[in-house]
Amino acid sequence: MANEIIPYLEMCQREGVSLQRGMNYRLKGNHSVILMSLRPGAPYTDRIDDDGTTLVYEGHDIPRSSQHADPKSFNQPEHSQYGHLTENGKFHKSAQEFKNGLRPPDRVRVYEKIKPGIWSYNGVFHLVDSWQEQCNGRSVFKFKLTAVEGEEDFSIPVPALSVTRRVIPTVVKLEVWKRDGGKCTKCGVTEDLHFDHIIPWSKGGSSNTADNIQLLCGKHNLAKHDKIE
Repeated sequence: MANEIIPYLEMCQREGVSLQRGMNYRLKGNHSVILMSLRPGAPYTDRIDDDGTTLVYEGHDIPRSSQHADPKSFNQPEHSQYGHLTENGKFHKSAQEFKNGLRPPDRVRVYEKIKPGIWSYNGVFHLVDSWQEQCNGRSVFKFKLTAVEGEEDFSIPVPALSVTRRVIPTVVKLEVWKRDGGKCTKCGVTEDLHFDHIIPWSKGGSSNTADNIQLLCGKHNLAKHDKIE
């Protein structure tokens, strides 16, 4: 469920792999996974646009090696030294095929590191565009992903009309985490937590202010659902 707070090891168990890379194309053959961060000092420049409905995700650098001591001084690679597509190349190929009407959009689970040891599941996104641009004298990949409602069952084909949603901004999550002390506001437990809209977004509630977001455990989040308290 989007907006859950999830430990790193639980993320790996859910996806069935050790998530060492930030970009993971077509895990289990039916969805991709990316790890993002908007924290100061993050290695890549990711951003949320369009009032929280769009993620613009930066591609990844060439691996550090004796030949590439400073990966930030090299173009982000589309192919490996052996001619195979990198994760950049795989995501780019998928996005371009969607743009050209050759396939439905790839569905991507997005996990966000909001502070050391704390990750937030940002839900399912559609990969809808990609391009390369110049940044500090080198070429980098950019990927555009749209946040969609639900679609967690990847055995079901992508619907013809998906419902977009908004992502809670990182600064709001951090403010709520600090205010609520990292525990459920109803019962005080510190596990299985979710960022919950007090007034649901579907009923006009904002995602952009901490006043409308609270921490709830899974039990109380499920009980509340879309009710206005």
